[in-house]
Amino acid sequence: MNLTSAGGIVYRKDSSTIFIAVCGRKKPKTFNLPKGTPNIGESIEETAIREVAEETGLEVRTIQYIDSVSYWVTNHPDYQGQRLHKKVYYYLMEPTGGDFSKHDEEFDTVEWVDSAKIPDILTYENEVEIVQKGLSLV
Repeated sequence: MNLTSAGGIVYRKDSSTIFIAVCGRKKPKTFNLPKGTPNIGESIEETAIREVAEETGLEVRTIQYIDSVSYWVTNHPDYQGQRLHKKVYYYLMEPTGGDFSKHDEEFDTVEWVDSAKIPDILTYENEVEIVQKGLSLV
């Protein structure tokens, strides 16, 4: 079985630094990019915009598609004991409104992280790589 998700690299710039929106959990301690599963009839891009808004509290617009990452999942709560292939599509995004105080309950924290610290913050290497690819487009 194949699973599909979509998400975003949301960034903002000041005079010398680019910041990336990162979502964190306390248990287990993880830091991730916002992403999630499509609703029926929803395009991949629509999914990315909705999921980023839900998980970060930010209203966003897509700038462009970056790329996808693929990996194997063995601990999916709906498919216990199965090995599933997952593909996640990522878009470069910028905030147009909202704020982190409006994020849903899925993550404990949402924060802006200096892009130079992303390799030390994000839990998964494939997310570090997709952020670096996205930053090359800024």
